[in-house]
Amino acid sequence: MAFTLEIGERAIDFNLPATDGRNYKLSDFNNSKYLVIFFTCNHCPYVIGSDEITRETATKFKSKGVQFIAINPNSENTYQEDDFEHMVDRMNEHRFPWIYLRDESQKTAEDYGALRTPHFYVFDEDRKLVYTGRAVDSPKDASRITVNDLDRALDELTSGKTISVPVTNPIGCNVKWEGKDKHWMPPEACDLIL
Repeated sequence: MAFTLEIGERAIDFNLPATDGRNYKLSDFNNSKYLVIFFTCNHCPYVIGSDEITRETATKFKSKGVQFIAINPNSENTYQEDDFEHMVDRMNEHRFPWIYLRDESQKTAEDYGALRTPHFYVFDEDRKLVYTGRAVDSPKDASRITVNDLDRALDELTSGKTISVPVTNPIGCNVKWEGKDKHWMPPEACDLIL
């Protein structure tokens, strides 16, 4: 995997199981005006540190037709707590306002070029990518957040404006690929992208 989806490219289809017991494809969200697809997991401190900020953004923009879809691609052989059972437990505990999908084969993460957890992709009405990267500038410590890039991008998108900053670096843990692939990192490598 040597790329990540570029601005203007279309959302790529998937067929993945969710914690609610259903399987979802991209077409299941045709009634949503906009989509935020983000790659996440259960264990990463950058995910845990920013989930409530992401919740606020998802809740804020729901009435404007924005649907959030979370996808966990991490290998459970690297972190057992990233398995499906722990995903279900986490959603039952936190009741996040998004669909939580399991990408066990990691194909969807490869298709999108997911680099980190979390890594956000925002799609317009035509399912073209208009923003990709981080949600906030300090996902591990919400008290230090000074910029919310995801909030700004969604505000601009839902207001019919051009996205002023369409690409940022995702900040978080490396996606935990199965085996020692090109982007494989040991479990302790939960560091910032520079």
